[in-house]
Amino acid sequence: MYKVIGSVKTRAFRVIWMLEELGQPYELIPAAPRSDEAKAYNPTGKVPALLVGDELLTDSVAIMQYLADKHGKLTAPAGTIARARQDAMLFWLIDEFDAILWAAAKHSFVWPTDMRVPEIKDSLKAEFARAAKVLAERLEGPFLMGDEITVPDLLAVHCLNWSIGAGFAPVDDRLAEWASSIRKRDAFKATRASETS
Repeated sequence: MYKVIGSVKTRAFRVIWMLEELGQPYELIPAAPRSDEAKAYNPTGKVPALLVGDELLTDSVAIMQYLADKHGKLTAPAGTIARARQDAMLFWLIDEFDAILWAAAKHSFVWPTDMRVPEIKDSLKAEFARAAKVLAERLEGPFLMGDEITVPDLLAVHCLNWSIGAGFAPVDDRLAEWASSIRKRDAFKATRASETS
């Protein structure tokens, strides 16, 4: 059984959602970022981490892609053009969505007060809005890569949820409706429900 170190209110949500999509059993070991519990598994204190037997994996996106590859679902096969396109979308989302949200979080509550530059958040919000518009224009099917859900869908929807919680401006209707349709999946609902269990 997989062991996920983290909490649903962090990037661990992505890993738990992936496991729910794959129908794989897991145990959640509660740990807040930078807590002693988190540092017991990852010296940086970052969550999530995933225990696979005696092996420890870190970084939510790397964990998600590992799980998709291992179980042969939610991903194009490695070494294919479809996978290269999927990876390009995944890396774009990391750069244009996740990194911007993380920078805003650092300047809001992660870094010590004397290191924060609150004025930067307006430009980060504008940059995120620009990227969200680009993503909306790239939507062609029910999922980002076509007819089947893949890792980028989970990452994009998690980031859109994060942007709402961070007080970013709402995205355009097309992207909002797409994200809403993904949130109706049973695996998403099960992950969200685990917040209160």
